[in-house]
Amino acid sequence: MTKPAPEIMEVTLRDGSYVIDFQFTAADTALIAGALERVGFRLIEIGHGIGLGASEAGMGQAAETDLAYMKAASETLKRAQWGMFCIPGIAQLKHIDMAADHGMGFVRIGTNVEDAPKGRRFIEHARTRGLYVYANFMKSYASSTNAFSENVRAAADYGAQTVYVVDSAGSMLTEDIRRYVEAAWSRTDIHLGFHGHNNLGMGVANSLMAAELGVAVVDTSLQGFGRGAGNTPTEQLICALQRRGLETQMDAIEVMDVGEHYITPLIVGRGLSSIDVVSGLAQFHSSYMGVIREFASRYRIDPRRLILAVCAHDKVNAPRDLVEREARRLAAEGGRADEPLTPRFQFNRYHGTEQR
Repeated sequence: MTKPAPEIMEVTLRDGSYVIDFQFTAADTALIAGALERVGFRLIEIGHGIGLGASEAGMGQAAETDLAYMKAASETLKRAQWGMFCIPGIAQLKHIDMAADHGMGFVRIGTNVEDAPKGRRFIEHARTRGLYVYANFMKSYASSTNAFSENVRAAADYGAQTVYVVDSAGSMLTEDIRRYVEAAWSRTDIHLGFHGHNNLGMGVANSLMAAELGVAVVDTSLQGFGRGAGNTPTEQLICALQRRGLETQMDAIEVMDVGEHYITPLIVGRGLSSIDVVSGLAQFHSSYMGVIREFASRYRIDPRRLILAVCAHDKVNAPRDLVEREARRLAAEGGRADEPLTPRFQFNRYHGTEQR
């Protein structure tokens, strides 16, 4: 007898928007969200990759307003819930109100682990508006398991209904997933979720581990379409869950058809990006790629070595003074690149903005 799999939150329309510079349209949202609902997904995340209010805050101009994405989802989806990302300080409480007024079912409040108190007002307000609230702890690996578990309990006290372990850099291993999940449940019995990136090719394995441990929800995107090296691929995880005897109640072939019809045509390049792989090794968050590019170019050094050097000091942030100091040191030590940076490093896939 098969056991139920965790709920899958399909994030192509949100995390995948990074890859195309946030240019999913309202029509794209309606088409893809509708297709996802038809094949059985019940949680669909939409909108600007960075979340509510991001275009207004100058964090990359999306093809549509938040309101247009909301209307597209609410007018299309009949059974599935749709939701959006929300980073306090970029988003404002009025954005949550607008989304709730247009039928949004859930919101994901994103903070770094140590900044969990910044999410309190947003969590509490979203609950008063009847939304299901996920607390998303970006760069979970950068905190100790003790600090992580304390902040999970705090988020639960604020009213979050599920808290996420987030592998923002695609750097975690399966034993790391176990440690963080077990640490969280040593303090509280709140539902947990897992959001993984695939820099080291661990997305499916880590998601399987999370499922086996009993997390309530796991994030995926069609074709792995997402920021940096991409997310856990929806198609692969569904098949892996079924191989493991966990029932998703979705037809894997139908899901593959949706990905190949809508997403495969958007995929420009194939093969591994060495920047992505090094980011996973160093636990580097790609939101800081802009400052890495700037100083790697200025000092004519290999950006991959600069990533490793910076992350030896700070895995959460990349302050300009630290990046320049390490760039200068690498150049002085003879680490200059043989030629200027070229598009092979795929800088166009990254945005100098804070995100999970």
